[in-house]
Amino acid sequence: MFAPESFRYRHDSDTGVAVLTLDRPDRLNALTFEVYDELRRAFYALSEEDGVRVIVITGAGRAFCSGGDVEDIIGALFERDFRGLLDFTRMTCDLVRAIRMCKRPVIGALNGTVAGAGAVIATACDLRVAAESAKIAYLFTRVGLSGADMGAAWMLPRIVGTARASELLMTGDFISAQEAERIGLYNRVVEDGQALPAAVELAEKLARGPSFAIEITKDALNREAAMDLPSALEAEAQIQAALMMHPDFKESYEAFVGKREARFL
Repeated sequence: MFAPESFRYRHDSDTGVAVLTLDRPDRLNALTFEVYDELRRAFYALSEEDGVRVIVITGAGRAFCSGGDVEDIIGALFERDFRGLLDFTRMTCDLVRAIRMCKRPVIGALNGTVAGAGAVIATACDLRVAAESAKIAYLFTRVGLSGADMGAAWMLPRIVGTARASELLMTGDFISAQEAERIGLYNRVVEDGQALPAAVELAEKLARGPSFAIEITKDALNREAAMDLPSALEAEAQIQAALMMHPDFKESYEAFVGKREARFL
């Protein structure tokens, strides 16, 4: 049974929704070396965990995640040589890889501060449901680092466009939840205190759907970002033909004919 030590975890076996909660509210859920490492291992594990159909990630208290902990991580990095620093940055990038490669849809339930690495983790999610207070910033250039961190320069332009991504990554400025929704970074904004319930409701909707078809859809979104149109069309033709042989396709038809709710695998 999956049982992390550096954050909270619960799994509703009835709905198939798993919730990861960053749990350092006194530090605005700032990330430590241990949290980074266990989070990436968690997404790899949950991708294969029986009964998990959708994953929600959120933060306890007044923030989703304020990024790397200044005391635990930043200070310690000055003691490392280039090889040690590269080991760290590769680990942080592997967390994003784990989220994007996870077979399950990942929904960010964003509350309060969403900053630095926390902003990138939110960006790596498939969907983002945010509280009105969920301001977001990619702070890296403000501390002398590249805005291209943990895959941000690859993911963000694909969500909001190159011009918006350039501004966000170069300035490091915060934008409000309302602005993030307007430019398409947040899928929806809800009242404070309602981000997690709204995200879980959305997760439950996805969990009732055809999990294999959703898995393949996420995989296609990842793969086709690097394809030309003819390659993407051929890939989708083959994918769709294969899914037409999956039991869920027949179940959807029989449910429609029988005027009942479909029961997907």
